[in-house]
Amino acid sequence: METIKQDTAVTIRFTLKTEIAPGEFREHPETKTQFIFGVEEQVPTLETALKGSGVGDRFSLHIPPSEIYGEHNPALIREIPKQGLVKQRLREGQFYRQMKLGSLVSFKVLEVREDTVLVDFNEPMAGISAFIEGEVVSIRQTTEKEIAEARENHRRKKIGCG
Repeated sequence: METIKQDTAVTIRFTLKTEIAPGEFREHPETKTQFIFGVEEQVPTLETALKGSGVGDRFSLHIPPSEIYGEHNPALIREIPKQGLVKQRLREGQFYRQMKLGSLVSFKVLEVREDTVLVDFNEPMAGISAFIEGEVVSIRQTTEKEIAEARENHRRKKIGCG
C-alpha cells in the first residue's frame, strides 16, 4: 500500500471550521486539494498527521493560530491621536485604512474617544484557530519534473509572485 512520504502527490478532501471567536465557528464548504508532500508546504499539524498515512485514512485536527495567521498580540492594541485621521471613517468595530507618507496604515477601531482612538494593529485574522476533518483520497509517485515545477511555484507564492 502506498503511503504519504516526501515527494508524493497527495489528494485530500476536507471540511474546515474556523473559530472566529471563542465558541463561535464558521464552517467552510468541503474542499479537495492536491499537493506534493514535503515540497508544497502545508501547516505543520497537517503535515505531521498525514505523514505515513494511506488512501482512505481519516484525520481530525486542531490547527492553532500560530500556524495560520499568528497569535493575537495584546501589545499591538494602542491608543493613538485622532489628529491626521479621517474622522468620518473612524467607526468602532470597523477596519481603517489610509495611505500616510507612502505607507498603508491599517488597523481595527476598537473605541473612538474624545481626542484619541483605541486601535488594534494585529492582522485581522490573528488569534483564529481552525479545525479540519478529512480523508486521504489518493497518493501517487511524482516525476522529477513535477517536483521541480512545484518547488518553483511554491517559491514564487512565498515571495508574492504566484
